[in-house]
Amino acid sequence: MLYQQVAAELRRAIYSGVLGPGSQLPTEAQLMEDHGVSRNTVRLALGELVNEGLVTRTPRRGTVVRDRRPLLIYPQRELEPQPSGELREAFAYAVAQEGREPSQYIEVLTVSPVEEIASRLELADGELAVVRRRLRFVDGQPYNTNDSYFPRDLVADSEIARPGDIARGANRVLEELGHAQVRVTDDIWARMPNQEEAERLQLELGTPVMVYVRVGFDGADMPVRVAVSVLPADKHLIRYELDGR
Repeated sequence: MLYQQVAAELRRAIYSGVLGPGSQLPTEAQLMEDHGVSRNTVRLALGELVNEGLVTRTPRRGTVVRDRRPLLIYPQRELEPQPSGELREAFAYAVAQEGREPSQYIEVLTVSPVEEIASRLELADGELAVVRRRLRFVDGQPYNTNDSYFPRDLVADSEIARPGDIARGANRVLEELGHAQVRVTDDIWARMPNQEEAERLQLELGTPVMVYVRVGFDGADMPVRVAVSVLPADKHLIRYELDGR
């Protein structure tokens, strides 16, 4: 199809850096002339790039390349000790290490969790959980959501159950409560966002998300935290490092 050929050439220019973030694509008229195609073909090609999250259309500037600078995530580093004097919540620390500015909006609730969460926390029927719902920002832009669930009986009298940020992070609070996480399991899959996620994260049409669920276990192998993150696929790169030495 002609429109796919036009889209492929523009896509190559974006991935190669010829058209960098914020660059304006040629006008529809210019693309028609350059490729010898109709206006409808050009619009189909641009629509494909919009759906892939590579470009966005604005009323005044036309079609521009999106800023796709991903946040590099090292899941295996979350529980590693931080340098002395730099104790910070894991997300904030990771973002700051990249020279970027983290912030977040936090809501704390006591809930009867859905079955998936309750089973991962091994809660009995009727047992409640405390959830810290966070919308996280990088450089002022919404980047991901993170909902962390804890058994209420475990954290009811701690900072985890109270509103507001925990500068040193909930992981350290769990450690202080005698439930340091010594083992985690991760599940990661991709899907399209629901309407609430698309609105909270200000997602462009067609942007998929990764769902990342981490369960943390203490020394007695009791699950003490279930963290559910929704990560827009165009803003995150998850990197695992495995060393068999």
